[in-house]
Amino acid sequence: MHNKILIADDDQDIREVLTVLLSSEGYEVTAAETGRIALEKAKDGTPWDVIVLDIMMPDMNGIDVCRRIRETSAVPVLFLTAKSQDRDKVEAYTTGGDDFLVKPFSQTELLMKLKSLIRRHNEYDRVIRQDKNENSEILAENVIVDTRLRSVKKNGKWINLTDKEFDILRYFMEHRGSVVKNKDLYESVWGEPYLASAGNTIMVHVLNLRKKLEDDVSKPEIIKTVWGKGYRIE
Repeated sequence: MHNKILIADDDQDIREVLTVLLSSEGYEVTAAETGRIALEKAKDGTPWDVIVLDIMMPDMNGIDVCRRIRETSAVPVLFLTAKSQDRDKVEAYTTGGDDFLVKPFSQTELLMKLKSLIRRHNEYDRVIRQDKNENSEILAENVIVDTRLRSVKKNGKWINLTDKEFDILRYFMEHRGSVVKNKDLYESVWGEPYLASAGNTIMVHVLNLRKKLEDDVSKPEIIKTVWGKGYRIE
């Protein structure tokens, strides 16, 4: 079965180039020229493997499209943008984006990122086939993590985590009781060499996790900060 990729970009040349490139690599590609069309296609029931969103699009930008997608789906989202400032990356990740690629980019870099996102997405599907009872763990008094479903329940209600958020949470859980340094976390979860700027990326994702898991974000009881060192789950 071909992996299904949804591409949204208002630049016709980019849509055509990406469609030809990805189709030649065996992907099944669908293109959208506006954010609103992209959102309609994202929610039409198609089992997308990755959604690629340009940030600057007419009538609805990629940030807003991703935010709406995240209301119901954890499908991997890769942002394409001409912007390169850290605040733009922070905004993209805050809305639930899984990765970020600045234009102009190489075909090789794009393919590497897509393959990485799809590989993780497919691995999660295989995990779902494992026995549920062997993969549930109590994270806190009112929070239960199911690694089979890659999901979290808080007070009996499901919490929608992005793939990246769950990867971070699982890494914390695998190192429960130990201090997790930013460098180790980033290189393990993102699979890329750690740079100083990656600290902001980690901070945004941890904040998103805390908003979903903690009763009081200003006084976290689950994901604790060890100042000057990193994070820790007891």
